[in-house]
Amino acid sequence: MNKQALRNKLYVIIFGADTPSGKAFDVALFMAILLSVGLTMLQSVPAIRAAYGPWVSGLNAAFTVLFTIEYLLRLYCSNKPLKYARSFFGVVDLMAVLPFYLGLFIDNAEFLDVIKVLRMLRIFRVLKMAQYVGEADILMNSLMASRRKIGIFLVTVLTLVIIVGTLMYAIEGEEHGFNSIPQSVYWAIITVTTVGYGDMAPETPLGQTLAAFLMIIAYSIIAVPTGIITAEVGLSTAMKRRGKTCPSCKRGPHDTDATHCKFCGGAL
Repeated sequence: MNKQALRNKLYVIIFGADTPSGKAFDVALFMAILLSVGLTMLQSVPAIRAAYGPWVSGLNAAFTVLFTIEYLLRLYCSNKPLKYARSFFGVVDLMAVLPFYLGLFIDNAEFLDVIKVLRMLRIFRVLKMAQYVGEADILMNSLMASRRKIGIFLVTVLTLVIIVGTLMYAIEGEEHGFNSIPQSVYWAIITVTTVGYGDMAPETPLGQTLAAFLMIIAYSIIAVPTGIITAEVGLSTAMKRRGKTCPSCKRGPHDTDATHCKFCGGAL
């Protein structure tokens, strides 16, 4: 078997999701990723690490070596290796093995290789879940369409917590636990998000009044991003039902057989 034939055969096995060998490879890879992620999680448990540390580390290292070989084979058999390396899955494949090698020099960095769980997204090809791609596109388009509104909302909230945090620092002061403006802004953020760790709390009547005001405002604004995105999802869904929506200018509808946008001329 010549070199090109070998590359073609490897490409069918590694990248071919619709071939029997490709499906078998993806399923085996999926199981290996599950086991490797499980080992990484178990390795962080002190009792298991103390009793079976060398075994768990050895198995995890073996899986990482296999994933490294797989990544190199993907580069080898790909017609455009640089394009693959820059793609989403190419970057994920690389990031899945890098933390292990960094862990040889940096403490606890090996636990970051749990990022390899992202590689399980490949299983969607095997399970024929392409019917969900349209729904994913609607959600992505809705997020992109609402990014300016969300950005304005975040700037408004940031301005609010800075002002309230500064006021709280001036009212409560260091004697009541508000030691700095950044720390007071931190208190304002966890109050607005209704987290409320309880590590800081106003003690003066004026400070408590300001805190109550912020809590009431928080209930009014915390649902705003959800409402914005929900409205865009509804609009995108309606536009999809009526016809194609242009991915460039987000306008429509278009005829279902249209190939270019009638507003901006972009490809549909």
